[in-house]
Amino acid sequence: MKKFEKPKKKKWYQIPLVLLLAVLCVGGTELVMCSYFEPALYARITAPVRNAVQAGVRQVTETGQAVWNNLCHTADAAALRLQMAWEEFTAEPEPQPEPDEEVQLVDDNLVTVPPRPRADFTVTALESRDGLDILTGGAREVIYYDQTSERWAGEPYGSDHIGGYGCGPTAMSIVVSSLTGQVADPAQMAQLCVKNGYWAKSHGSYLSMVQGIAELYGLNCASLPPEEADTDTVTQHLATGNLIVALMGPGHFTSGGHFIVLRGITLEGSILVADPASQERSLTTWDLDLILEELSAKRYNGSPLWVISPIFS
Repeated sequence: MKKFEKPKKKKWYQIPLVLLLAVLCVGGTELVMCSYFEPALYARITAPVRNAVQAGVRQVTETGQAVWNNLCHTADAAALRLQMAWEEFTAEPEPQPEPDEEVQLVDDNLVTVPPRPRADFTVTALESRDGLDILTGGAREVIYYDQTSERWAGEPYGSDHIGGYGCGPTAMSIVVSSLTGQVADPAQMAQLCVKNGYWAKSHGSYLSMVQGIAELYGLNCASLPPEEADTDTVTQHLATGNLIVALMGPGHFTSGGHFIVLRGITLEGSILVADPASQERSLTTWDLDLILEELSAKRYNGSPLWVISPIFS
């Protein structure tokens, strides 16, 4: 005998679903008809929907643009880091100082010495002419530069600065400007020294700087051994207008290594100097014996005394 099956009941939510579909179909048809016969009414009815869609699209677009901008910024930063790393990897290493005998071994601490009397202005003075400082006295007046002045102290000497490390370029600025008539200030001379390999990082200058710069400007440069630097020889050079670059050791001028210029001699036989680090020391007189006693002990590339003169002299 066949088992009787009770008819299945329709689920309760099917009726609202059918009604909803019917409403959507009828509403959709009416909207289509309305858009055709009443465009203005259709526009008013659908305006909220269109505005909502446009706002959503705009928000998505703005969000996408912000994401894109962030991605571009991140990519640019990564590219910059890669470029800097590559440049650092491929860059030529900074010049390293040679053994001690070849470099100045500058001491960037100012030397304090007992007060010395300033020479009478009739012997030497510092005058300003046409924007330049001139040291008078001796057979030749010289153009003077002070590496510690505000104008030059902060200027670069390689990765160092002229105020603490640039007595070499400043001394050669004095020599070149005074003997050639070409004004070469300390900043220009420092750049020239770096370009030609005379800058010794954190040590001042290579001793080859004196002869190298002199030759670049067409000047005679000859070494004067200290044992030959007696009173008569030094007097002869200074009395004829030559200049003598001296590398000084610890004493009245430095506690390390320091270039100065012997620029003249008085009637009494005292030495006039141009000290790139001190106007005061440049405006007094010095005993030759004291200068010879405090010369640097280095003997390299003509140090510690170089006689510089114009080619025609």
